[in-house]
Amino acid sequence: MKRQKRGVPEGLWQRCPGCQEIIFRKEAERRLGVCPECDYHFYVSARERIRQVLDEGTFEEWDMQLRPTDPLEFVDKKRYAERLVEEQARTGLTDAALTGTGMIRARRVAFGVTDSAFIMGSMGSVVGERLTRLIERSTAEQLPLIIISGSGGGARMHEGILSLMQMAKVSAALARFDSAGGLFISVLTNPTMGGVAASFAALGDFVFAEPRALIGFAGPRTIKATLRIELPKGFQTSEFLLEHGYIDRIVPRSKLKSEIARTIDYCGK
Repeated sequence: MKRQKRGVPEGLWQRCPGCQEIIFRKEAERRLGVCPECDYHFYVSARERIRQVLDEGTFEEWDMQLRPTDPLEFVDKKRYAERLVEEQARTGLTDAALTGTGMIRARRVAFGVTDSAFIMGSMGSVVGERLTRLIERSTAEQLPLIIISGSGGGARMHEGILSLMQMAKVSAALARFDSAGGLFISVLTNPTMGGVAASFAALGDFVFAEPRALIGFAGPRTIKATLRIELPKGFQTSEFLLEHGYIDRIVPRSKLKSEIARTIDYCGK
């Protein structure tokens, strides 16, 4: 009797976008979402970022009651109100930012993270309001502030000027935080673009970035098509930006928690 071939279960392997190698998914997960062959940093969700950076069981979410609305009754391929419901069901998030407090190696911090899975992590009214409240509470409670940005969408066009004003609102809150002597560590991941990169993500006392992250305002293809010039090699990657003084340090994901704790201690916070 001929033995039936056993198939390989789905989801065991994945192709790395960095080196194109087929890698064992669980090995990449064990390395915090990093390719074992080339150290490419895969996308990880906001909830996973919290698990990776904060001490286990210490995260307390703030302002979860804030929900996005559709003030302009915006419609593109579908109504914005419908898109919000679909994104919430797909991602398990109510909007593109999670904020709260937690511990990093037993150091209490105010913590925020944006997630590119939710409408590309774009900054709408709720994202801006959550971040502003996070900064204001961090100011009042004199906590170090950590924001991890994974926002490829910049300001959220579906909310028009209400979205654009969030850039100024969050930046103003950070100015007050700075005047009060606060410590802000900004962590940039792939991608951090548009209005996020042009506002709070660039305003850290320390700006860290993951390896090979795409960081900038307009994307390189848009710039090249508009200006009709050949862009430098590695343009808008974290390595290029480190070389040109835009960021302070490139920190691999496996070392981020320790690096943040060390920086807090160094600054006496």
